Amino acid sequence: MSPGEPRRGSVRRRACWLALLATLALVVAACSTESGPENGQNALRPKGPEAQQIDNLFTPIFWIAVGVGVFIIGATLFVAIKYRQRKGADERPKQIHGNTPLEIGWTLLPALILAVIAVPTVSVIFDQAEPPTDPLEVTSVGKQWWWQFDYPKQAGVDRKIVTANDMHIPTGRDVYVKLTACDDSLPGGADNNPGCNVIHSFWVPELAGTKDVVPERTSTVKLRADEPGTFLGQCKEYCGLSHANMRFRVIADTPDDFADWVAGQNDPPAVALDDSDAGQLFTEKFQCTNCHTTEDSSASVYGPNLTHLASRTTFASGYYELTREKLVEWILNAPSLIPMESEDCRKPPSPFENTCVGMPSFTENTPEGQPTMTQAEAETLADYLLELT
Repeated sequence: MSPGEPRRGSVRRRACWLALLATLALVVAACSTESGPENGQNALRPKGPEAQQIDNLFTPIFWIAVGVGVFIIGATLFVAIKYRQRKGADERPKQIHGNTPLEIGWTLLPALILAVIAVPTVSVIFDQAEPPTDPLEVTSVGKQWWWQFDYPKQAGVDRKIVTANDMHIPTGRDVYVKLTACDDSLPGGADNNPGCNVIHSFWVPELAGTKDVVPERTSTVKLRADEPGTFLGQCKEYCGLSHANMRFRVIADTPDDFADWVAGQNDPPAVALDDSDAGQLFTEKFQCTNCHTTEDSSASVYGPNLTHLASRTTFASGYYELTREKLVEWILNAPSLIPMESEDCRKPPSPFENTCVGMPSFTENTPEGQPTMTQAEAETLADYLLELT
């Protein structure tokens, strides 16, 4: 080794310290809740009592875990450094075969910590499962890859309402959401014998915890927003090709605004589906009525109910803002915006062959026997849909 050449051990120690500091910086940056724009899905910023209850449980348990982790890592480092083998020393540690008090201690202490954590955890689980008094009831149906929201006739809702992507709720009132993956509109479904989709998971981080949506089972989640706002949610259980795009919004309105929204959803279609150019394209040429309806806001159909599409803020599973430009692009070639189907997915005679789901492309790989859509036709359909307030 030349006189000016650094020792190999010194270089290694320096590299280890640099790696440790870089890792620490990344961890600290990742844990920050203050930097960067608010993404609307921050479980550490609860905006409702159910989410606040979960956060109140999470925070002390997190710090207990930090304390345990620091103690264990600190003890490990202390022993590793103090009792390391030193160069030139020929020491043999004393051989022992157990320490009964120590072993009892490190068995009882974790059990005691877990018992302390279990009491409030079980309490929160039971509180979250308790049905609220006089809630607004909403049924959420998980489909591929979007959410349908059904409002049955109840206090504040004069007739059944079916919508998608945007779930409106009134502020200051408990909401009891029934979660299902089964519906009469799904393939194989019929009266009293609904078809079922795959497993999903319903999650609105700022308002409530996550709950799985399991085929042939009904689960529930309650939530409440005391202030108006828009809260972002999405599917949290992998459910197929477009799982990451399966989003929705919970829009908390004041009671008066919610009543206005309900009244608007109960109105008949703003534009009748008649013999106009848009009507002919929608019902006959491209057969959109096989999956959608624009004439009955209480009907559950295979695709999203479009009767009041223009009253929503998003479309395409809540992934895109509802604009004319994006809607035209979607109508022409939806799979180019959100992955939904393969080249040979749709074959006659059934639109539900194999695992084919989602809207087909009308410009590429169109279903056999279906016409290709022009830009002008897509614009005509988009203009019609955007009149459905």
